[in-house]
Amino acid sequence: MELVDILRWTASISGMIAALMVALNAGAKITGWGFILFCGSSIVWVTSSLLDGNNPLAVQNVVLLGINIFGVYRYLWLKPKERAPAAN
Repeated sequence: MELVDILRWTASISGMIAALMVALNAGAKITGWGFILFCGSSIVWVTSSLLDGNNPLAVQNVVLLGINIFGVYRYLWLKPKERAPAAN
């Protein structure tokens, strides 16, 4: 197995685990850690995409990295009373 394949599998599996953590809605800490895992997944996707010459996938994951950093900020950085109330 080549390095690019290992990176792809790592990014795929970590992305699936992160999606599960966010979808569980098990509290701000677990959701925040899910976003941290998404950040790691995006970084690995960007790396493997650039090694493979797949620029559209790299650009997509740079954008997703920015969105995931916002998720980390929202769920782990902000204090609870600074968060906007969730719409029901």
